[in-house]
Amino acid sequence: MGGLFDLKGYGHLLLEGAALSLAVGICALAVALSLGAAGALARLSPSRILQRLGLAYVVIVRGIPELVLMLLIYYGGTVLLQALLSLGGEDVRVDINSFLAGTLVLGFVYGAYATEIFRGAFLAVPKGQVEAARAFGLSPRQEFFRIMLPQALRLAIPGLGNLWLTLLKATSITSVIGLTELARQADLIKAPTKMPFVVFFLASLIYLAFTAVSDVFRIRLEKWASAGFKRGTA
Repeated sequence: MGGLFDLKGYGHLLLEGAALSLAVGICALAVALSLGAAGALARLSPSRILQRLGLAYVVIVRGIPELVLMLLIYYGGTVLLQALLSLGGEDVRVDINSFLAGTLVLGFVYGAYATEIFRGAFLAVPKGQVEAARAFGLSPRQEFFRIMLPQALRLAIPGLGNLWLTLLKATSITSVIGLTELARQADLIKAPTKMPFVVFFLASLIYLAFTAVSDVFRIRLEKWASAGFKRGTA
């Protein structure tokens, strides 16, 4: 395996790019899940204002390509911050961290998809169980954390698994703001190695390895969630 990834001394760069892609993906997933949960609660809220805000977030973000948002936030955000900080008359230079910008943009974009996944999961929880919880005198907080949330998470896991795989592949667009993730590293080292096919073949194998491990983890998580639900309803 070491010889396979040697690539005339450039193989370690490919592995470093893979590690960076994984780090961006995990951090962006955390942001997406947080925004998705908040967006789902807003869309299911009795407040019309929150419902409209949640709907606007989903419709607008899903309607704009990730690449456009990435460039808009990274470059447009830099210009905006420099303009605001220069209001005092001083020329201020602002550099937005590429890793932070890429993570936040991907999390913000895929948070809109997570919103619909969570929303669908909450709506799929049988209403009879919610009514039973109220009949037993459970408070709204207990109803949510003991009845709604565990079942919604169990139902959301397959969709969130697909979301994670899509997000992980989307980390390649962070190369446009200077991140040397897996796809970018592969593009950079293909010239000095003069082995473009081998380089991109190995990069594809790494992505496939990520997918295989993610699928194993998702399947185990689904089994764990189902077993926990069965114990809770026994």
